[in-house]
Amino acid sequence: MIIKSLLDTDLYKFTMMQVVLHHFPSAQVEYRFKCRNQGVDLTPCLGEIKEQIRALCRLRFTPRELDYLRGWRFFKSDFVDLLGLFQLDERFIDVSRFSPDSNEIDITIKGPWLHTILFEVPVLAIVSEVYYRHTQPGTGLAEGRRRLAAKIEQINAVKDPEFRIADYGTRRRLSRSWQDEVIRTLRDAIGPKFVGTSNVRFAMDHGLTPLGTMAHEYLQACQAVGPRLRDSQTFAFNMWAREYRGDLGIALSDVCGMDAFLRDFDLFFCKLFDGVRHDSGDPFEWGEKLIAHYQKARIDPLTKTMVFSDSLDVPLAIRLFEYFRGRMHTAFGIGTNLTNDVGHDALQIVIKMTRCNGQPVAKISDEPSKTMGYDPSYVAYLREVFDVPEEEPPASDPRSHAAGHAVHLH
Repeated sequence: MIIKSLLDTDLYKFTMMQVVLHHFPSAQVEYRFKCRNQGVDLTPCLGEIKEQIRALCRLRFTPRELDYLRGWRFFKSDFVDLLGLFQLDERFIDVSRFSPDSNEIDITIKGPWLHTILFEVPVLAIVSEVYYRHTQPGTGLAEGRRRLAAKIEQINAVKDPEFRIADYGTRRRLSRSWQDEVIRTLRDAIGPKFVGTSNVRFAMDHGLTPLGTMAHEYLQACQAVGPRLRDSQTFAFNMWAREYRGDLGIALSDVCGMDAFLRDFDLFFCKLFDGVRHDSGDPFEWGEKLIAHYQKARIDPLTKTMVFSDSLDVPLAIRLFEYFRGRMHTAFGIGTNLTNDVGHDALQIVIKMTRCNGQPVAKISDEPSKTMGYDPSYVAYLREVFDVPEEEPPASDPRSHAAGHAVHLH
């Protein structure tokens, strides 16, 4: 089995699931899978992916896992009691070839939000690990360990103790065992500079802090469950604050683009939330906009945190840390570059919510390459409502653009 525990997922799946239980228990949703790599053939993996998902659907939370969740003050007793009865249901997920002559696979998850929300991360981890079992059988980890050692050397070369990273790499990892080794190695090698992991099971096993708040699906669903579309972001943040009363205070900024986010992230939310997470677009420009927004609201940016989690590697995290040092607190969640950097190209796979309560939902990313097969007429309407202009083709790789900012570092 690839997934051996229902805790082998990201914390924000549970934090969102509790909101769903208490506020949207009847919501019906649909998710779709997409592989962004060109020319990748996943069809030889179909049989094993199905077998692994079938095994996933047999898992239950153990008493030890439930006791661990009860130990976190933001989880309420009725939610943990629900998890004690919870089991993923195969009826809600379909895995097949996209079409008879296609080399793409189609994964559709459809059903009650409360009963489908925990599929995404373990299913992506299954697809990734099965793919590498098929395409890289018997591959050694010497190169991965060499690269990890180089990252550790770069991290330890930053003497400022405020530079800290976390593991966000569950969904696109090479394997469960490799992620486990990466986490243990980082914990032992960089000490307090390693602040935790998004993976709840590994956090429990290794005495680390589980990290995460909300994901795109939460704000997307609020486009359908809220009172009106234009108010969906403010509705989402208000409901989050109502549920957590100050805990889990990092807001996500890029469901309708940063500019639309800042128009809704008013003085109340600026004071209420501890910070904001970046997940698409140029991170330097994004950070400048966020700092200017706090300053305009007469809030000291040094009392807030910006969390970077978009396609990070260690050198980029260091550049961002040095660029914003002394201006605002920073945190870095590094995913695939930690858990699937062993010498081959990593899969760029996602599962995104596309419908909620029978109507389309969508994300308008600040990064054009992060497109998804959303309903085009709905996306056009969403752009109109949130005053988001049509995206222009990027002039260059955003990683190259980000690197260009390094000349301004002090």
